[in-house]
Amino acid sequence: MKKFVLVLSLIGLIGFSACHSNRGGNVLISRAFPTLSWERFDFLEETVELKKPVTYDLVLFATFMPDYPFNYFEMAFTVFDDHGNPLRGKNYRFNVKERDGSWKSELTEDGYKFTFPVNSALTLNEPGKYKLQIENRMPITPLLGIKEISLIDK
Repeated sequence: MKKFVLVLSLIGLIGFSACHSNRGGNVLISRAFPTLSWERFDFLEETVELKKPVTYDLVLFATFMPDYPFNYFEMAFTVFDDHGNPLRGKNYRFNVKERDGSWKSELTEDGYKFTFPVNSALTLNEPGKYKLQIENRMPITPLLGIKEISLIDK
């Protein structure tokens, strides 16, 4: 039985990795929401260590389920230095549905998939550690009908 569980876990891990690797680019933050819900103050964070200056071309991949209750998705993206001071931050609002409630994407077996531009030229000039953070800015918690969020450097 333990071997069976291990094999299933490995298959799931390989599938999850393949899902991200086919998007191209470097995955900086990624979170799947198995319960299809995201709490308001459950920030998505990742720390990156830079040895030299870098410029990111950031996009957000998001998957929503048919029962997602809003026509839009709001988030904040913030970059913090290694002392916890915010260097850059911006709020975003992305429309996922038309005014009539119809989706702006085709339904797949995984849900409605979107790619949103976040920052096309985020330059970090100093070597060091930086924390990247995505914040759920939606008015109701938990946010229901969200399946996955990934921040990618194209």
